[in-house]
Amino acid sequence: MRLVMIGSGYVGLVSGACFADFGHEVVCIDKIAAKIESLERGEIPIFEPGLDQMVQSNLAAGRLRFTTDFTNPVSEADVVFIAVGTPSRRGDGHADLSYVHAAAREIAGAMQGFTVVVTKSTVPVGTGDEVERIIRQENPDADFAVVSNPEFLREGAAIADFKRPDRIVIGTEDPRAEKVMREVYRPLYLNQSPLFFCERRTSELIKYAGNAFLAMKITFINEIADLCEQVGADVQKVAKGIGLDKRIGDKFLHAGPGYGGSCFPKDTLALVKTAQDHDSPMRLVETTVAVNDTRKRAMARKVIAACGGDVRGRTLAILGLTFKPNTDDMREAPSLAIIQALQDKGASIRAYDPEGVEAAGEMTSGVVFGTDPYEIAEGADALVLVTEWDEFRALDFARLRGRMAEALLVDLRNVYPAEEVERHGFRYVGVGRKRAEA
Repeated sequence: MRLVMIGSGYVGLVSGACFADFGHEVVCIDKIAAKIESLERGEIPIFEPGLDQMVQSNLAAGRLRFTTDFTNPVSEADVVFIAVGTPSRRGDGHADLSYVHAAAREIAGAMQGFTVVVTKSTVPVGTGDEVERIIRQENPDADFAVVSNPEFLREGAAIADFKRPDRIVIGTEDPRAEKVMREVYRPLYLNQSPLFFCERRTSELIKYAGNAFLAMKITFINEIADLCEQVGADVQKVAKGIGLDKRIGDKFLHAGPGYGGSCFPKDTLALVKTAQDHDSPMRLVETTVAVNDTRKRAMARKVIAACGGDVRGRTLAILGLTFKPNTDDMREAPSLAIIQALQDKGASIRAYDPEGVEAAGEMTSGVVFGTDPYEIAEGADALVLVTEWDEFRALDFARLRGRMAEALLVDLRNVYPAEEVERHGFRYVGVGRKRAEA
């Protein structure tokens, strides 16, 4: 099939490359000429494992193209995906749909013949109705159907998520559109990936409801972790104990410094605003947002307490900057709030991350970045593990101890057993464990 992806950011690029890998003819469009030129050379602007090889192989095979030209690809397309950004709008927290609406207008002027227009971007309930209205207004004679098809890609595992999804949600009540979408996803259907068809508005809400539920689950276990520290329990064992209940499950029950990234923060906030606009406030999600906002600076206070209550003039080494491993995404990363709070208290910060240093350098000031954990540990009074990259899971503590001014590990991801670290002469502070630091 001939597919067009409007927007060559994270969602558009990953989806376009994967569709091309299935054998479809895919054109990814973006208005930024420099980005398109880089992509045509096979240069990927984001870090996502395996994406560069997939893009290059499909470029070479002729199944994937990149362009700034809008009219020709859309006029020839069977399906046009809208995969533009929907950031939180300044001032009120609603999703900014200006890029989605602009894409709809351009599609209306370029489409020819029956075309399925798919909102792949994360959008509030009712956005499909507005996209349909815009296209109808701009081109009254257009033959089209608007479909909701939310993405459920985890950064760092996006290709696996796309090719082996838990479900494929498609919101449409148009029989012609359903037939087209079944053909689009036929390669996955043959692998028994479940296609779930529902109403368009239901599909739009599924995306927000799913992310809000997972965010609540993270926030829940973080609050349980705080209680564990007070009563002398172990949050990891609590999480395992409740996770064995199949009604609950063990995913997203890892205590830490709070959630970040491109989805959970903006999607939970957008859901709260949508619910308020419809006089159906979501108190659980509102509380989740509030608790997560305070969680990050609370982790800085944990670091300060571990250092004896004062970090002025002391050097702290931060391991991990991105909001999660296997990505270079720094959006809403807990490390940003933690670093700022520690700097506010007079600490000097050194930091290392396998992929996030460049982006972090643009979002922080006064931070000295290193090229590995041992370089930033030189003379440090504490090592603070913020993001659980694989390369941080087998640190040489004897080597670290020889470099550090004080042997202290504050493990905000509970990567290490306390006894393993303490065996090397370190003092260990985790999250939601017995308060050995007290």
